[in-house]
Amino acid sequence: MRLFFAIACVVGVALFGAAGSGFAARAPLVADLSEHLVAITTGFAGTDVLLFGATDDEGDVVVVVRGPSHSIPLHRKSEVLGIWVNTASMRFDRVPSFYAVAASRPLHELASNAELDRHEIGLEHLELKLPRAKASENVAMQWREALIRTHVNADLFQPQVGRVAFLGNRLFRAEFHLPANVPTGSYQVQVFLIRDQRVQGAQITPLIVSKIGVQAEIFDFAHQRSALYGLVAISLALFAGWLGNVAFRKS
Repeated sequence: MRLFFAIACVVGVALFGAAGSGFAARAPLVADLSEHLVAITTGFAGTDVLLFGATDDEGDVVVVVRGPSHSIPLHRKSEVLGIWVNTASMRFDRVPSFYAVAASRPLHELASNAELDRHEIGLEHLELKLPRAKASENVAMQWREALIRTHVNADLFQPQVGRVAFLGNRLFRAEFHLPANVPTGSYQVQVFLIRDQRVQGAQITPLIVSKIGVQAEIFDFAHQRSALYGLVAISLALFAGWLGNVAFRKS
């Protein structure tokens, strides 16, 4: 399937270049994914997703993959009278559940910090909201670094910028890895075309990460009928214990 997709992209480049300057002005870049659905089944160990695209002329390309945003509370524990308890907390809103970047060159060579901040390209330029906290800038920065470090350790934020490879002057490709613990939901794959230190074009392609099969049915059952799921789980545990007791008595 990936070979077919690559061939289709090559044909697209030819058509793209032949369409004339008027079409190129309206669409400075086109891109698509090798697959728009990542199915999480039993035994899912992560997967790689391939992106191909083309530009109307020379330029640099940056790809940003963002998972669905959510709110995350952080807590700081301290020892009080020999017991570790939460002594401080802070909540971050609009935190992407997954974040990865790939670029054709190092980010600092592509655009100014202001431009990278505007489009949230790179972990250091990612905007993390703290609307429910009152803290100094230094304290907030410490919490922000802790949040990023936690996500990096969980493989949900990728600190290293991946590679966007050009095949010729216009056709490009990038590959990014989704770990086994990747959150489900609707992802955004943002593709930016950068020239002269400025974003000259952008495209957003959706990517769905979803559980399917028996695992998805159990997940839905546990969340939609939590009380019944708890009773079933307890019943199965009791039955397993009774069965083990009978087996040991017979032996």
